[in-house]
Amino acid sequence: MGILFSFDPFQPEQIEICLDFANTLRWHASDHPEEKLPTYPDLVKWASEHGLVTADEAQALGEMAHQHPDEAAQTFQRAVNLREAIYRIFSAKAHGQLPAQADLDPINAAVSEVLAKAQVFLTANDFQWGWVVDSPALDQMLWPIALAAANLLTSGELLPRVGECADDRGCGWLFLDRSKNRSRQWCDINDCGNRAKQKRYYERVRRKKQA
Repeated sequence: MGILFSFDPFQPEQIEICLDFANTLRWHASDHPEEKLPTYPDLVKWASEHGLVTADEAQALGEMAHQHPDEAAQTFQRAVNLREAIYRIFSAKAHGQLPAQADLDPINAAVSEVLAKAQVFLTANDFQWGWVVDSPALDQMLWPIALAAANLLTSGELLPRVGECADDRGCGWLFLDRSKNRSRQWCDINDCGNRAKQKRYYERVRRKKQA
């Protein structure tokens, strides 16, 4: 059975999905992270919203998880392990540090599994990547994430553009800086960026009052 990619991790414009996945734990660099994906169904819902699985695949995965709760729980833990490895690796690179070799293990394990299933399919008008599987797999949303992470890590041009929000509260949001002068510092200029701007303003006012 062949399943065409509903999301193509080989496309440069879609490579950021691995960073989006890492960002599903908010305030990642703080002492009080907030989990956006507490359960396997939440993982499936997120994957569907981001185009990693189709609506039909999401429904099938939900039914499979209900029938095989232990396997779904194990898959969910693998997803969390993969996410945290992706975060640690790209956070380290964003700060000019060398990631731990062990953090590549979850990515390499997923990539090895994926490449054994990946093939090029002939469609009505073109060619397209797809998976060769007997049925939808509980972990199939992790395949394009792992491939995107591997592609980003080995992309000489894009990897230096990975940044982490400079908010001092520990936002930890990862992003790909596509600005021409590579000057992006914040997850959102209207959120953490605006807070930093206000903080600098109040510090200037305080210093003037003390002078």
